[in-house]
Amino acid sequence: MQLRSGIGAKAAAVVALAALVTACGNGADGAGAQKPATAADTGVGAGSAAKPADGAKDSATVLRTEQQIQSALPDPSQMHEWTPRTGRAHVEEHPKSLAECGPDADWECATVATGSAKFEAFGETVVFGIRAYPEQKAAQDACGKEAARSAKYTEANVPALPGVTSHAYYRNAGGLDGLDLVMCTGTVMAEIRLEGPGSDLDPATAHRLAQGVFVPRIQAAAAAS
Repeated sequence: MQLRSGIGAKAAAVVALAALVTACGNGADGAGAQKPATAADTGVGAGSAAKPADGAKDSATVLRTEQQIQSALPDPSQMHEWTPRTGRAHVEEHPKSLAECGPDADWECATVATGSAKFEAFGETVVFGIRAYPEQKAAQDACGKEAARSAKYTEANVPALPGVTSHAYYRNAGGLDGLDLVMCTGTVMAEIRLEGPGSDLDPATAHRLAQGVFVPRIQAAAAAS
């Protein structure tokens, strides 16, 4: 399954994230099983103690390396009963400059690096995607263009995230209903997509994963760079 906005979809030099294909926790089976906890729920797990430095929410740090992208994606130990399925990071060998892209380019232009990580539990899938840009304005412009294109979809009521520009909506892609939460912080555009037959597409789930796991990981990766 590909992220709707194309996050992490470039083909060349894709690097597998070995940690994300390692089994994580012992998921329970059976109808009516409670949705799994994450570090967002419990406050524990790798990365949960990694606080971004002061001002990290407005960090101008550009995530240009595979290691930086990997660090920004959720660690399997944060996800508890969620099982990691795939993960990858990719750095553009010849990224386009903002001048080359021009004002009318789509949100994929000027990307310097991308990454994605997929987890599953009880029939629900969550995909985390990240797209890094060469400066904050480029990231904000990309979010604005994505928001304008997705305005035709039904809005999902995901609460606002402190210090993060975000919007969320429901969309059917490839025959699967999904909820997409798109966020901009610093020099990146990030996305969380929920889907799968076991998913109730709960905005609260997307919010918890963003606020408790993904956004702190992105901000900590930027602060550490």
